[in-house]
Amino acid sequence: MNMALRSYEHFESGAGRINLERIHRFAEVTESDPHGILAALALGSPAFALRCADNKLATILAVALQEFDEEAGDAIGDLDARTIINAFTRTLKDLADQSVRRDAEAEAWLEHRRGRLIAPARDDGTGDGP
Repeated sequence: MNMALRSYEHFESGAGRINLERIHRFAEVTESDPHGILAALALGSPAFALRCADNKLATILAVALQEFDEEAGDAIGDLDARTIINAFTRTLKDLADQSVRRDAEAEAWLEHRRGRLIAPARDDGTGDGP
């Protein structure tokens, strides 16, 4: 991060003011999500930054919002809060459901095929082992 060890320790401990440049440099060095780190601060959930580190969820959301701003422009102000809440709630619920469904589908796939593998012989003293 091109900073003195003491400065890094100060940064990592959370002491002092938030410095966006350092957060972005930290995220670049650790291959994590800088927007996930910032969102984690706003959410009060350090775990959120960890959850976004690999898939860059918060950065993807920031890019999508940027594109939405460019495309919709001033019409954004005409959207009512209930419409926005419903759209985001539905979308995020669908993402959560997809994640759970994918895990369940993967487990079912593995369970179905696991039986085809050759199991090691048991040597538990019953005489059934090699």
